[in-house]
Amino acid sequence: MSFLSLLFFFSFLSISFSQPQPPKGILIDCGATTMSLCIGANTYTDSDPFISSLEFLIVGGSLYNSTDFSNHSLSLVARHSFGYSGPIIRYPDDQFDRFWEPYGGNDSTLSGNRNIYVSEFWNVPPLKVFETAMTNTKVEHLELSWPPAFLQNSTYYIALYFVEDRNSSSRVFDVSINNAMYYHNLNVTPAGACVFATRWPLVGPTTITLTPAMGSKIGPLINAGEIFEVLDLGGRTSTRDVIGLEKVKDSLQNPPLDWNGDPCLPRQYSWSGITCSEGPRIRVISLNLTSMGLSGSLSPSIVNMTALTAIWLGNNSLTGPVPDLGSLKMLQILHLEDNQFSGEIPSSLGDIKSLRELFLQNNNLTGQVPNNLKGKPGLNLRTSPGNNFESPPPS
Repeated sequence: MSFLSLLFFFSFLSISFSQPQPPKGILIDCGATTMSLCIGANTYTDSDPFISSLEFLIVGGSLYNSTDFSNHSLSLVARHSFGYSGPIIRYPDDQFDRFWEPYGGNDSTLSGNRNIYVSEFWNVPPLKVFETAMTNTKVEHLELSWPPAFLQNSTYYIALYFVEDRNSSSRVFDVSINNAMYYHNLNVTPAGACVFATRWPLVGPTTITLTPAMGSKIGPLINAGEIFEVLDLGGRTSTRDVIGLEKVKDSLQNPPLDWNGDPCLPRQYSWSGITCSEGPRIRVISLNLTSMGLSGSLSPSIVNMTALTAIWLGNNSLTGPVPDLGSLKMLQILHLEDNQFSGEIPSSLGDIKSLRELFLQNNNLTGQVPNNLKGKPGLNLRTSPGNNFESPPPS
């Protein structure tokens, strides 16, 4: 299975002074072989953000795949095993190590159905959640105040799981949420059923009501449920720019301390010296690390960042050759002055039509200044003092 098709669940284990709380998590499309996490301050607290533990778990690519993970992620609100009063159900019962909390153990019934194939269930819940259920002893509606949290005004992914607990029977009932019909005449058999909604609007307290169909001889039941808030993704920096910047970071001996995570997002936490474009496709358009005390070299992979219009790296201690930047067709400004670059000036710089400012003075450059730079119209070119250029041969 390709990494691009995998979903990751990562859990934030919070500190509690009463009793430990199950981790909360987010389902996202990983999109790459590595992940980064940024924790930013918000307006809800005066304290600095913190995290006590972080875990990445691979979830099968077929799970929750009715969600468009290219534009959305799923933030876990609640996941419960109904009618269950034991410890949290997780691995090895759940092969993906999801946490299923107990709910309503006082109103439980023990299931007599053991011939369940959870691999055929949508989202593959663990077999153990079907060993108990919430039900009524009378033929009347069953109400659950679930999830127990007060929900903010948003859209939610809801999945409810049912299995008939008698091997040769079925039961039919309506499922409604806050008096809105969720599923009409659900026929639950020993083979089980899962009903889900990918974008259900909710706000405040939530009540799930199971109402027996007309003529029913047995009441409804429910085994388990999951609910996630559907989050809109805020975009991400172009992959080619991220790769280019990571290579530049690796080539520096002392890169800026905040060069971690997504270079451009969130906007208020973008990397030092980085300017990014607006709009749906986020590109790095300038790099300004002037007088940052940098040492090391300049990675040739900077050419991955094809939207760059300006590079300012002056007044540092960078060494090595000047990379071939000829593929940066939008580059207008290149400042490499007051460093320790060596070798010759790449003649490909003269082929960049948009280039209008090139500062190379006070380095250790050798060879000759390319003719296509010396005579380039509209170019502000500075190569001296401080280099060791050869005199051009007599004409």
